[in-house]
Amino acid sequence: MTRTNDYLLERIERLIIPILDELAFELVAIDYLFGGGKSILRIYIDKAGGITIDDCVQASREIGDLIYVKDIIPHNYVLEVSSPGLDRPLKSKREFFWARGKKVKIKMISPIDGCKSFTGLLQDFRDETLYLEGDSGLVLLPWREVEKASLMYDFKE
Repeated sequence: MTRTNDYLLERIERLIIPILDELAFELVAIDYLFGGGKSILRIYIDKAGGITIDDCVQASREIGDLIYVKDIIPHNYVLEVSSPGLDRPLKSKREFFWARGKKVKIKMISPIDGCKSFTGLLQDFRDETLYLEGDSGLVLLPWREVEKASLMYDFKE
């Protein structure tokens, strides 16, 4: 499966944010994957105290109806609404601001000092730079070069 263009994701985000705000849910991420003759729209939501199955069902109904009425996706697709899970993905600037002070795992597009994978405490995010405190000290990572990032849940906490 491959990802679709950012334009469709932006249209979907603009459409569903008001619904999620009304339900007191936070949009974490949107993925739209297609291939092999099928399409999947995945929407990850969260709220203070965590998301329940009933929350996902409610958001799915509201979002599915709105996307259908607005005809944003004119072909068959599967809508999945879920919690981001313990390894919450970090994709947007908003998500990186939210993750400050948390342990993260980051994979870069290009190596930084010979390394593409980093793990540590996200100290800060400013000027489109991630300030990551790892085992070998502070490393500065350009946000635009991040290929994939997620939280790392600490089971000791």
